[in-house]
Amino acid sequence: MKINIFRVSELLLGLIFLCAGLNGYIVLFGFNPLFPTSPKAMEFLGTGYLLAMEKTPEIVCGILLIIRRLVPLALTILAPIIINILAFHIFVDHALLPLALILFLLEVILIWRYRKSFMGLLSTADE
Repeated sequence: MKINIFRVSELLLGLIFLCAGLNGYIVLFGFNPLFPTSPKAMEFLGTGYLLAMEKTPEIVCGILLIIRRLVPLALTILAPIIINILAFHIFVDHALLPLALILFLLEVILIWRYRKSFMGLLSTADE
């Protein structure tokens, strides 16, 4: 059986963001997180507006990646979130830096896979 690295990347990235998003909503409603969360990250996100604004796209994009619908859109939405996660773990909290690097690698793999979908973003406006 042939393993498709792109499908595995979609599923893994989708599951990570779906679980992280749901975990954030559990915290938002005052419950203890199911998965360990960095105390510094929770201090940064707080328990209100910013947390909800971060976790809602994570859940939606995680689902889109898992069901393979609108994958380039999901990757576009997740790109700045992943860059912020990576920067946060490089400069503030080194504890989950390996996970941030894995997220970045999965994003790059999938952007490469769907590169034709992004070519329009790199062209100049012709009027």
